[in-house]
Amino acid sequence: MKLPSTHLKAISLDTISLDTISLDTISLDRSALSLAVSADIDFDRFADFAEPLAAALDCTVRERQWGADRHQWLLEFEGSQLWLNYEFYGNICWLSTEREADFEVLEYLATLLQPHLRVN
Repeated sequence: MKLPSTHLKAISLDTISLDTISLDTISLDRSALSLAVSADIDFDRFADFAEPLAAALDCTVRERQWGADRHQWLLEFEGSQLWLNYEFYGNICWLSTEREADFEVLEYLATLLQPHLRVN
């Protein structure tokens, strides 16, 4: 089942592994091959956000890169490579893929979050 491109507003995750993370919105964008996440993310403590998120999505962290204003982690989910990005100045976080065929993976990962989402 495919999840339509949409925004889920006022969302917080309610699980033991993610009890410190609150998401404001998530949205799928087929044209950008991305799943955007809006949350209160501390750039200097990005791992505190990204590691539980990757674990909840059953992704393996393959590589971690960072610079003056950006984090970029390479994740793997069942053979698909995904990039978890965060840009400090725009306060923008997103998962993306380079292959159009892997957009379905992003749709699936969004559905994995749904049972853990609670509208405030």
